[in-house]
Amino acid sequence: MATEEAAAAKIVGDKYRSFLYDEGEKSTEWRHGGPPAYDDVNKLFEEGRTKEWPKGSLEEIVQNAVKSWEMELSHKTRLKDFKTINPDKFKLFVNGREGLTGEETLKLGSYNALLKNSLPKEFQYYKAEEESFESSHEAFRSVFPRGFAWEVLAVYTGPPEIVFKFRHWGFSEGPFKGHAPTGEIVQFYGLATLKVDESLRVEEVEVYYDPAELFGGLLKGPPISESHIDHEANKSSGATHGCPLFK
Repeated sequence: MATEEAAAAKIVGDKYRSFLYDEGEKSTEWRHGGPPAYDDVNKLFEEGRTKEWPKGSLEEIVQNAVKSWEMELSHKTRLKDFKTINPDKFKLFVNGREGLTGEETLKLGSYNALLKNSLPKEFQYYKAEEESFESSHEAFRSVFPRGFAWEVLAVYTGPPEIVFKFRHWGFSEGPFKGHAPTGEIVQFYGLATLKVDESLRVEEVEVYYDPAELFGGLLKGPPISESHIDHEANKSSGATHGCPLFK
């Protein structure tokens, strides 16, 4: 019990994510049995960010709000436990595709929702329809054992429709889809909009980015054998669960 209380106290203090411990609520259903810890990716973020926004600034508020939404999407199993979105109105649009509801996004998982595309299969870098929530997260935990950090670069408009530019980065330190790690930084940039209600809960998210910018780094390493892939995957199996796209 003492260990659980210590873990809870540590999680409550996360500087970048609200609702990690639901402010004392005990009814939240967590995907992995309890709230996650973000120590590794927070360290990566602080060491590699290009902007350090003033406390209370619109940029900091947007950055932390998106990190909190990502945490809920990756780690809570029921939409009714989400506090960052309006579940009755929520829609996610990626690169102009048809919008996904909150339940659809939660079922697919953040990787599959954000990486799904309509290209012919032979040209797809990542086949979202062949991945489960769990397999998609495992693939990215493997390649980014320290996490995939995310920052706001600029905010162009304030509520109720927030438009901002972001950067995502990590280091290729594990295999990805049969390709060896390079040890190099992998990063991409994008634009997004958030439509929020009067309580600042998100009603719509639109994300625009070039997947080739991401996969160019992930697939840069040479092909490796299946036995090597299994060995590297086992080494990273203890990494913190999380989503790369909005950490």
